Amino acid sequence: MERFYIITNNMKDPDYRITQEIQSYIISHKKTCLLCVKDEDGHIIPEQIPEAIDCAVVLGGDGTLIRAARELKNHHVPLLGVNMGTLGYLTETELPNYKEALDYLFENEPEIENRMMMHGNIHGSVTKENSAINDIVITREGSLRIVQFHVYVNGMLLSSYQADGIIVSTPTGSTGYNLSAGGPVVEPTASMFVITPICSHALNASSVVLSAEDIIEIEICEGRYGRLEHALATFDGADTVLLKTGDRVVIKKAEETANLIKLCKESFIKIMREKMKGN
Repeated sequence: MERFYIITNNMKDPDYRITQEIQSYIISHKKTCLLCVKDEDGHIIPEQIPEAIDCAVVLGGDGTLIRAARELKNHHVPLLGVNMGTLGYLTETELPNYKEALDYLFENEPEIENRMMMHGNIHGSVTKENSAINDIVITREGSLRIVQFHVYVNGMLLSSYQADGIIVSTPTGSTGYNLSAGGPVVEPTASMFVITPICSHALNASSVVLSAEDIIEIEICEGRYGRLEHALATFDGADTVLLKTGDRVVIKKAEETANLIKLCKESFIKIMREKMKGN
């Protein structure tokens, strides 16, 4: 690899000391290294993304890596996550080991995992769309009460849930909110959806695993006595859209994938066990 692009979480490296150290290390090995330019909201400026990047080095935690993958999804750039956060389940290497990781990339073609992404379209009182690597979560908004959701698969009613919310997860996201809500862990390079209700008011509200070719539709139902309900659609725990009764979120597999560089040869089960030890 010859051309590197560093994306930094400004909260983790506010003075860019570590970023500049890594940039200098890359340049000292006669490689090209450019720094990401962001707007005032912390988003990568699309017009400032250079062409022909061999590797994006993402400094931060899992959230930084997810955000970078979403914002670079149309550029097909392999991402190397360097953990400066806490858990760092998705990031490939810890900060003290960045030189060893880069040395390998200077001389070798690494394995690249293509992780499934999904796309959500909102129809009704608002019309919006967004993508996610981990999950799209539909939850109640406001006071502590359950909301009824209709879940359709390929136009057919799968089930109606009275719950705090519904998680639609990719395999990558299966170890996140989905796992905390009692959903199954899925091998991250698989291609499928997992639907998990959150605190469902039922005895048989198990997760449902679906093909990646299925189209999922979640409808916000009216409340008791015809009450107007409000809910939230959240993409990867970051971007949130306010919904209300009658709105629908249509979810399908995205054409793009998140391309994550893998250097470790350990199984994902062993990595998960080590990363989540004590959590």
